[in-house]
Amino acid sequence: MTARYCSLAQQSAPEFGPGLTAERRGALVGGSRMWVNGTVLHYYFFDAEDTKNTENTAVTDASVIPVPGTGEMRRVPWGGAKEQQDVVRECFGEWQGLGIGVNFAEVGDRSEAELRIGFQPGDGSWSSVGRDALTVGLSDRTMNFGWDLTAPGQRGTALHEIGHALGLLHEHQSPFAGIHWDDEAVYAELAGPPNFWSRDRTRFNILRKLDPDEVNGSVWDPQSVMEFPFASGLILEPEEYRTGLHPNGSLSPSDKEFVLRWYPPVGPPGPTELVPFRSAPLRLGPGEQADFAIEPTQTREYAVGTFGDSDTVVVVFEERDGEPRFLAGQDDGGTPHNATLKVRLVKGRHYFVRVRLYSTWRSGDTAVMCW
Repeated sequence: MTARYCSLAQQSAPEFGPGLTAERRGALVGGSRMWVNGTVLHYYFFDAEDTKNTENTAVTDASVIPVPGTGEMRRVPWGGAKEQQDVVRECFGEWQGLGIGVNFAEVGDRSEAELRIGFQPGDGSWSSVGRDALTVGLSDRTMNFGWDLTAPGQRGTALHEIGHALGLLHEHQSPFAGIHWDDEAVYAELAGPPNFWSRDRTRFNILRKLDPDEVNGSVWDPQSVMEFPFASGLILEPEEYRTGLHPNGSLSPSDKEFVLRWYPPVGPPGPTELVPFRSAPLRLGPGEQADFAIEPTQTREYAVGTFGDSDTVVVVFEERDGEPRFLAGQDDGGTPHNATLKVRLVKGRHYFVRVRLYSTWRSGDTAVMCW
């Protein structure tokens, strides 16, 4: 029986300006979808029933889809049973239990959630990858589960989609895997039940090779939770997988090593205060991060930005209920300009600024300032 597969939405690879060195481009590609460390990712489960918005107007947590052969449309709710939600909660806890520097917290208000989770049958299982979730409208899903997660062997689906939410991509698409596919056999397999994929979807999610800088590690891990199982006859090489590839659907040692490298445990000392109009040197190496606190002395619009010949991502959080809540972020994306954002800060509230460095290309100092 063919396995059910995660289906990521087709999108183009990250694009950057011309003239970048290979090292600089590689750092940008590898980190462009990753969260800054210390982020709390809030997740929300869509309701099975209608909800109310602030204007007391009915809003349905559902998709409107065509009924085959009738020309009619019907609503398919996005809500899932508690048993399904509990599997996802447990899997968030398993990733969290590794000691990573990203936390997960469930919220009951979708406007507070970076991750919004639905359970629409027939729509497949998928997730936005890392920070791509921030580009999705607040009324839409960033993650969906399209089949029963309580069925034997399906818990790995939830671990897999959360892996995507953390920024991980499909392992079998790694250029380091050395997989030689029987392309037409793969297309035929995925065109039938239970996936019913088009050739384009199959190419994007199975056959397409990722950029070496995008992948989850420099060595292919056939037991990764981000790996798909494959039936006999789809893989021609390596020869040992001609009879099939069967990952166990759990977090592998390489999964754990990769995510802890990107999101190391966050501990003391606390963030340094970022005083308005006083620059703070960064002194970071590629992939490293600096954290700062802001205690605004007046309520107004502030600018927060970096200086120097560097590629960075800058994120501002507001502390609410003891947790950092995403407020604004800016990624300079390999441009000649530094990452700078404007944000309204309120006197008496607490804010955090987190700066992650992709790369530098000159020997001059780099710094961050609030003004």
